[in-house]
Amino acid sequence: MSNFKEEKLQILKMIEEGKITHEEGLELLNAIEEKDKEFNTSNAKWIKIRVYDPDDKTKVNVNIPIALVDVGLKFATKFSPELKNSDLENINLEEIIQIIKSGAQGKIVDVTNESNGEKVEIYVE
Repeated sequence: MSNFKEEKLQILKMIEEGKITHEEGLELLNAIEEKDKEFNTSNAKWIKIRVYDPDDKTKVNVNIPIALVDVGLKFATKFSPELKNSDLENINLEEIIQIIKSGAQGKIVDVTNESNGEKVEIYVE
């Protein structure tokens, strides 16, 4: 991850030296602010997906970096046979992604399949 303060100081220095205009500098600073907000919406670092069998033994244990939330959940459900066959398919992944991006932490999904006793949990830590 880049150092946002250093980037801001570099832009201000470029304005001072006349390398870029004030308008260009403001545009760059706004872009950095947006990038900074994206990274600071949450202190969460990982999404943890757990699938348990009826005896509460872990069948699936997937950890996805928060930066990969958009593709990670879809990738995990597509290529993990255990996740593919779990109730996670019936959960709205887009809604989960939005919840995570909004800064949610802790357990955000807790689903139990009544027919086979499997349980799916998703945590953000």
